[in-house]
Amino acid sequence: MAVHHARWLPHRNQTVPPADQPRDLAGRDGLTPAAARVVAGARLIMSFMFLWAFLDKTFGFGYVTPPARAWINGGSPTMGFLRRVNVGPLQSTFQSWAGATWADWLFMLGLLGIGLALLGGIALRITAVCGTIMLALMWAAEWPPAKHLSDGSPSMSTNPLVDYHIVYAVLLIVLAAVGAGNTWGLGRAWASLPLVRNHVWLR
Repeated sequence: MAVHHARWLPHRNQTVPPADQPRDLAGRDGLTPAAARVVAGARLIMSFMFLWAFLDKTFGFGYVTPPARAWINGGSPTMGFLRRVNVGPLQSTFQSWAGATWADWLFMLGLLGIGLALLGGIALRITAVCGTIMLALMWAAEWPPAKHLSDGSPSMSTNPLVDYHIVYAVLLIVLAAVGAGNTWGLGRAWASLPLVRNHVWLR
């Protein structure tokens, strides 16, 4: 008697995962459910960081920004930071930007836009680009490669290349790359919009 070996066949509505991908572990984004929640949590933490900076500079909660220097009270969100730039090849350029209306508005709109996009989990690719540009400028303002400030005092730089600005920028890129807005966010709904479907860079 011939023996027929049973062969597993998927239901017609099921998809067979690739051979190198464990079954029942990877989700629609190629992440395990646990990994998807971890990156979603990282996204929410990053959103709070940007939104808190916006709110503190706008209303002056007394942490970095005292009420008297709040934006709504006539203070400049860029004055304190850029006026104190005393290192690097762009020192005079950054100091000339300090307190400029255009610089204040671009900085604050950047903080708000990046924070809201991360909170909602939408437009993460644009967010990663804009956030990386902002963080790169802040990295240049602090100029970690320098051992000494312009007055000769030690810069106290702990690493000549990689500081927290670089880490945050890389994290923004990772969040966009793995679709971190699809868990605990509006990423899937955003991606299903006709405009976004036709222009993938808006995702």
